Amino acid sequence: MTDIHDTPDTPEADGRLSHRAIRSFVLRQGRMSDAQTRFLAAKMPEVGIAYRNARIDLAEVFGRTAPKVVEIGFGMGDATAKIAQALPDTDFVGIEVHGPGVGNLCKLIDTDAIPNLRIIQHDAVEVLQAMIAPDSLDGVHVFFPDPWPKKRHHKRRLIQPGFVALLASRLKPGGYSHCATDWEEYAIQMLEVLSAEPTLANTAPDYAPRPDYRPLTKFEQRGLRLGHGVWDLVFRRR
Repeated sequence: MTDIHDTPDTPEADGRLSHRAIRSFVLRQGRMSDAQTRFLAAKMPEVGIAYRNARIDLAEVFGRTAPKVVEIGFGMGDATAKIAQALPDTDFVGIEVHGPGVGNLCKLIDTDAIPNLRIIQHDAVEVLQAMIAPDSLDGVHVFFPDPWPKKRHHKRRLIQPGFVALLASRLKPGGYSHCATDWEEYAIQMLEVLSAEPTLANTAPDYAPRPDYRPLTKFEQRGLRLGHGVWDLVFRRR
């Protein structure tokens, strides 16, 4: 679950956001199950990447040269694990702050033996700014961020101009940004913000068909049965 506290300012030349008050999440920790706690303790030393204020070499982390995709706010990690399994020739880094979700993804990585997936348990804004080099990612996923439906809370939404500029700066030329939401008004805002970023180009006239690699969640399947919409937006770095 991702959102943002303060409206981002214009990024500086190196892709950093000028106000450190910005955070990519609101902490709603929730209760961790015994299994989540156990797998978090046992597996994170193996699959976790510790936050540090320095660039990381993802090829070195994974021990190979392969496309690299970051997912921001993976929730409980079920879709993240399925995507990594479906695309074994791509390496994935999931960023999430909430312990239950991190613990659950650790469990999935262990039980399903997923070698091409790593986790960073930290604020995504700080990770992108400090750890991810410009022009280094093949893709970024932001699936179902918190829509903050009340108008007075819209400034907390993740998809804002400054954050999108930061995301775009971390993509390679030709790299893609894939956002998805089931909240129509947020989808409209996402389309406006992404379309206004000069370094990104839409791959569709407006909203894109759901790419095959993004699995339908149980919540999404139920919503579609009830006639609720889901909107995917896929943009590429110019």
